Amino acid sequence: MASRLLQSIVLQMKDTVDRTIGIVDATGAVVACTDLPRIGEMREDAVTELGYAGDMIRFGGYTYRSIADRSTRFEYAVFVQGEDELARSVCSLIAIAINNIKTLYDEKHDKATFVKNIILDNILPGDIYIKSRELHFGNDVPRVVFLVHQLERVDVAAIDVINGLFPDKQKDFVLHISETDIVVVKEVKATSDIRELIKLAKSIEDALNSELLIKCIIGIGSISTQLKDIAKSFKEAQTSIEVGGVFDTEKSIVSYENLGIGRLIYQLPTTLCEMFLNEVFKKGSIDSLDQETLYTIQKFFENNLNVSETSRKLFVHRNTLVYRLEKIKKLTGLDLREFDHAIVFKVALMVRKYLESRAEGRA
Repeated sequence: MASRLLQSIVLQMKDTVDRTIGIVDATGAVVACTDLPRIGEMREDAVTELGYAGDMIRFGGYTYRSIADRSTRFEYAVFVQGEDELARSVCSLIAIAINNIKTLYDEKHDKATFVKNIILDNILPGDIYIKSRELHFGNDVPRVVFLVHQLERVDVAAIDVINGLFPDKQKDFVLHISETDIVVVKEVKATSDIRELIKLAKSIEDALNSELLIKCIIGIGSISTQLKDIAKSFKEAQTSIEVGGVFDTEKSIVSYENLGIGRLIYQLPTTLCEMFLNEVFKKGSIDSLDQETLYTIQKFFENNLNVSETSRKLFVHRNTLVYRLEKIKKLTGLDLREFDHAIVFKVALMVRKYLESRAEGRA
């Protein structure tokens, strides 16, 4: 349990009880106290005496009471100035309050560790249900995983910024899984759609950018209805970032549900992709197309194969665009004005992009 949390608790009690209140750890060190200069003092004798005498002792002008964890091991002790009955009563009340807070704190920590073990496949599927019952964890609550990957510059304060966006620490979990990656496991409504999830991811992106000037890419998994399935949602969020880095380089938020055909291509072996390109472009290589032609093709696809609209967006005459399309047909044997040919060409461009990314990865 964090010392700053213990210190916050005793300081809130300072005005209520007109006596010095403090907490020592198992070594006898004062880790929290209303009399600030006393923090760091050693009281080994009192802790030793407490170990012999039981839960409560009067020692050296103070009353001490131990706080045990769930395994009954001594971990902390509360002390209150004085050896009278009032000191005894105050000490007991504070010990009860801190013990309850500590139990909730430890449970939260255990839950976060439990969630991390699930998403990283560090727990057997059969143990997930048993552990969730022990931790009073909802097993069939809809949840989704966001994977936040920091780009260019990494800041350890990023997790604190994201934590601030999710105040309900019993339902939502923000976890560091690597130096650059932070996972958010968010409880959602069963009716939540992808637009709501993207909006939530956008709030994370904006907070990191405005508060820490950090750029990031966020992958969104699909909604899981079972606790064990958050591991699948996490892997989908990872895939979203990887596939988005190949096919949607301009996007900073990528959802697994919106990956489309890129998700399929990313799972294909490179040998199969190379065979596909060779079959499609028997007449002429795709490499024979210059940058201006490739840009024309891109705009043609963006405008749903509409010649008039594409020529207007490119600021060229309609006949100029038709000439370029005829040139593409002559070089590749594919007429992009025909829907079936356009689909094949679109897939071929994506496959080519995928092969280029794999080649760069091996370099």
